[in-house]
Amino acid sequence: MDALDELFVRLRRAATPPEIEALQEGIWLLWLRTGNLLQDKQLEAGMRALAADDYTQAIQDFSALIEAAPQYAEGWNKRATAYYMRGEYRAALQDIARTLRLEPRHFGALLGKAQILLMLEHWSGALAALESVARLCPNWPGLQGQIYDLRDKTDELEN
Repeated sequence: MDALDELFVRLRRAATPPEIEALQEGIWLLWLRTGNLLQDKQLEAGMRALAADDYTQAIQDFSALIEAAPQYAEGWNKRATAYYMRGEYRAALQDIARTLRLEPRHFGALLGKAQILLMLEHWSGALAALESVARLCPNWPGLQGQIYDLRDKTDELEN
């Protein structure tokens, strides 16, 4: 079992917020490595642009990274974040879908998807995304409450 798989096994069993947070950080550290120095620099440039609220530049940087490494899930996820920050939800959801095809356990993408779908009042889609996160980490702080509330909302709409 590789390091990422091991972290996900441990995340599923994690019970306390500090333990969950430490495991998330470990997973992010692995996700933020492309394995290629030039691509790592492209990722860093995009992240700097994102942090500076220069979403157009971030999208350009992440698009270049995606072109160079289309199988690197985090490139798609970071571009989805930039699209989201710019208010381009359809483009963000498309990149999230690609992220999840490459890394179905990507809790960041799943949470981002849920957030966008909540904003769009697509309750059942948001619920499905949050339930996917719960399968990865049942004790994620606050998650069960969000799922419970959304189940109530979807039940109300169906009745």
